[in-house]
Amino acid sequence: MRVLGVNAVFHDPAAALVIDGEVVAAAEEERFSRRKHGKRPVPFSAWEQPAGAAAWCLERAGLTPADLDLVGFSYDPSLVLPADEMGLDDPWDHLRTEFARRAPGFLADALPGLDPSRVTFLPHHVAHAASAGLAVGDRSCSVLVCDGRGEAHSHLAGRYRDGVLEPLASQRLPHSLGLMYEELTAHLGFLRSSDEYKVMALASYGKPRHLDFLRERVRATGDGGFVTEWIDWTDLAPPLAAGGEWTEAHADLAASVQRRLEEVLLDLAGWLHERTGDRTLAMAGGTALNCVANTVLARRGPFEKVWVQPAAGDAGTALGAALHLAAAGGEPAWTMTGADLGRGFGDGEIEEALRRARVPYDRPADVAEAAAEVLAGDGIVAWFQGRSEYGPRALGHRSLLAHPGRRANLERLNDVKGREQFRPVAPMVRLDRAAEIFERGPVPSPYMLFVHDVAPHWQDRIPAVVHVDGTARVQTVDPGVEPLVARLLDAFERRTGLPVLVNTSLNTAGRPMVDDVRDALECFGSTPVDLLAIGPFTVRR
Repeated sequence: MRVLGVNAVFHDPAAALVIDGEVVAAAEEERFSRRKHGKRPVPFSAWEQPAGAAAWCLERAGLTPADLDLVGFSYDPSLVLPADEMGLDDPWDHLRTEFARRAPGFLADALPGLDPSRVTFLPHHVAHAASAGLAVGDRSCSVLVCDGRGEAHSHLAGRYRDGVLEPLASQRLPHSLGLMYEELTAHLGFLRSSDEYKVMALASYGKPRHLDFLRERVRATGDGGFVTEWIDWTDLAPPLAAGGEWTEAHADLAASVQRRLEEVLLDLAGWLHERTGDRTLAMAGGTALNCVANTVLARRGPFEKVWVQPAAGDAGTALGAALHLAAAGGEPAWTMTGADLGRGFGDGEIEEALRRARVPYDRPADVAEAAAEVLAGDGIVAWFQGRSEYGPRALGHRSLLAHPGRRANLERLNDVKGREQFRPVAPMVRLDRAAEIFERGPVPSPYMLFVHDVAPHWQDRIPAVVHVDGTARVQTVDPGVEPLVARLLDAFERRTGLPVLVNTSLNTAGRPMVDDVRDALECFGSTPVDLLAIGPFTVRR
């Protein structure tokens, strides 16, 4: 069975293709359109479909739209209530619903030959749940979804048994942990539905001095749900304009909301575990991209294992929609072993692009050794290898790499990317070396979705990746899964004695992650990067 999953209604439009139970391709539209997050989550954009991502998924498999058996659309307009009944202040929400109803026709226009009758609407949070619960590899697991909103809810808790979801609780709007965090994001001068990770980073600089107040306003209800009452953020810290200078008051507010989010998620996970007794909790939804909260659940929650799908935001619902329909059709279970589900390019394609661009290039005996030499000399390397990552994290396929032993490299990389200086960069480390350097966090951690304490005797050795609170958002590298990246780490350690590299996404602020060869050359040409390692080739400054 050939199933295409589509996410389109809010933000991060994406497509994923499942054939006979196997995920063949998954990609976000932003990588094709070069618009960050694909589009803004406003009702007027809900008609737009991930035409580029969907067409590429079909091309990857050698299919035409007419070859598809089913298309899963990760939003069910029949479940939406009028905005005022949901407690939402959005006079145009009905337009979003109308565009969703017409999605089969919009998709047929975007993918000529597609039969609109093959499009099936799926509840948004069911698609989120499937993206994690049907990918984790455990046939029996609990699943927790939290985000801004779906059709009329903001949360789902349930369990999977042999590929079938049993919902156990959900929270009706307007109560939403995700919307609460989005509102704080906007109050702090960041872009909502985009920059929530900046609030998480800022929280590390503050103290949760508003926690008692927030415990009154935001609380679990003991039945699997929660309440988020209205908060006047201005009473707690003055609003910030975009690009404004934050103060201790803003950091304290971010720390308070972050801590309260963690506490409520712990309550929800505890309630769920009491009813399922499962060993594994699979998580999705935009809130699951909060790696600090994920770590609290892993450390203090009742589940032995917490697994987060790397495209946990709305993009991942395309994957979930396809997996859900495949499972319902009796297709075999699939286990995610890596996020490299996007575009890749053969050596010949890359070399032809380099020749066409008329840039001088070399083909060293080993690109990993060549890159390690530059990194050991404190150069910055743009690393473009294999298929691109699905989700917002660079995981060694579209990465900017640097020396972790130079404290100044944090500021240097933030300058290269045009980012705020309070934001951290992350380390990558071989899986078998992780436990000696990074403590109190889940291992393995291949998707950079948890934080670890950096061991005291390592903090001065790798200062560029140590956040202000002594933590790091770690990516562990399994040589059996990522042999080239592991070889790069080995080559760097032989030269420096450090088994860690700085890893951040290959892009600049406000731009999507680099995806194809042209993107890589444009990024390399416009930033002070010393080496582009692209396939087996190198391009030097």
